Amino acid sequence: MVSLSLGITATQAQQNDAEAPIEVEADNLELDDRAGTAVYTGEVDIRQGSMRLTGNRVEIQRNDQGQLSLATATGERAYIEQQPDPSEPIIRGWGRTIVYHVAERRVELIDRAELHQGGDTFDGGYLEYFLDSRVVQAQAEGEGVEGRQRIRMTLQPEQ
Repeated sequence: MVSLSLGITATQAQQNDAEAPIEVEADNLELDDRAGTAVYTGEVDIRQGSMRLTGNRVEIQRNDQGQLSLATATGERAYIEQQPDPSEPIIRGWGRTIVYHVAERRVELIDRAELHQGGDTFDGGYLEYFLDSRVVQAQAEGEGVEGRQRIRMTLQPEQ
């Protein structure tokens, strides 16, 4: 496992994202209000502030208080992005499965995982990214990962 801290803590921009409305576009929706789940299929595009999540299928789960607790996107190349601060580069991630743990502000990129932050890139079977602390953890193998996908990292020198 590789772990790397990319510095900087949560900013006001990230806090504003959590307070922004969630907008969803999809071809189909299956909503189970009692279970607190919504399953969107067909070119799903979800946006909240600077956060964006896309996939062929996205399942959203709400907790007992009705707040978004978990979002799972799947597809050949599910995608997530967020701009932590207007002065920082947009963080972009891809994988066959993306799991966003809302309360923890943690993102799992699973199978053919890729993460870009400015000119820095991370690739592997499984990447875990902590939005507030900007820590990356990477593994070549893991649950949901087809075969062994070695970790590759490219860090650009600071200007």
